[in-house]
Amino acid sequence: MGFRFRVPGSELRVTGYGLRVTSYELRVTSYGLRVTSYELQTFAMITPPSLLLLGTGALASLFAARLAAAGVDVTMLGTWPDGLAALRRDGVRLVEADGSQQAWPVRVAADPAECRGLPFALVLVKAWQTERAGQQLATCLPADGLALTLQNGWGNREALELALGPQRVSLGITTLGATLLAPGVVRVGGQGPVTLGQHPRLQPLAGLLRAAGFEVRMAGDVAGLAWGKLVINAAINPLTALLRVPNGELLERPAIRDMLGQAASEAAAVGLAQGLRLPFDDPVAAAEEVARRTAANHSSMYQDVQAGRPTEIDAICGAVVQAGQRVGVPAPVNQTLWMLVRAAGGEWWTVNGER
Repeated sequence: MGFRFRVPGSELRVTGYGLRVTSYELRVTSYGLRVTSYELQTFAMITPPSLLLLGTGALASLFAARLAAAGVDVTMLGTWPDGLAALRRDGVRLVEADGSQQAWPVRVAADPAECRGLPFALVLVKAWQTERAGQQLATCLPADGLALTLQNGWGNREALELALGPQRVSLGITTLGATLLAPGVVRVGGQGPVTLGQHPRLQPLAGLLRAAGFEVRMAGDVAGLAWGKLVINAAINPLTALLRVPNGELLERPAIRDMLGQAASEAAAVGLAQGLRLPFDDPVAAAEEVARRTAANHSSMYQDVQAGRPTEIDAICGAVVQAGQRVGVPAPVNQTLWMLVRAAGGEWWTVNGER
């Protein structure tokens, strides 16, 4: 003889589906407890959205942290050994402006073969690494997949299109800033929107970015916006890298402020000669406003030169000079900055790994 009573059940989760024990009956006998009956119920589980992110540097880590915090299953593909090890061990850590920080787990891969099947890829490697990124994506991105580039510089979309075809590539820009404090640890920098061009398969990815808290805008002429960002980068980044100063200090030195204006004016003139519509009427005022708004920031080019890494100068001032030669618009200040940063940075070095 024994006593019987029913107790609430629990859930057992397996891939894609769940098995719920809604209740079960226990019988107390002289031999102990025995389950005499139970009820099972199966239910579908929601698979979290997944995203491939190429890069392990500052901006890549910022996007990875915010997307992972929103429940996205993020895979980071890179080749920087220290970055991959830190991300695998500690996850990606985001340091907010108030000093608080939090970490989120991410998947980590060095081999693109480990990333097959992910429908969307966000490309955030340095411009000089874009060709390799395209080759990696060619081995793992599905035929109906989409790669979105938010990189600095000019020519990234074209490099990816050579490897993937134009239907699998979309262009966007962002003015967000971030600083890599240590491998896998990123501090939030300047705020700004993520502006995306038109693409028939882009909306799901745009939705993920919005869910992660990014301000997402859509634009019909994203190429003009991208050249506008190039104008700002050409005016600010090389000067901060050469002088080793934060952005705002460029405005405190009259001679340097004048050079900033000349670089911006040249880059804008080259863009207009290509038929691009820029997002501002006065390139000098636009560049100065960004320098003022991000006064305490250290540009990514400054950080690269400090660390002895190759910079993106070829895809910024170099792109201005080369495009100017094609359309007959000289850009001597950009030419000078291009050569000086190449000499000061890591362009002549053999660099192992990626950031």
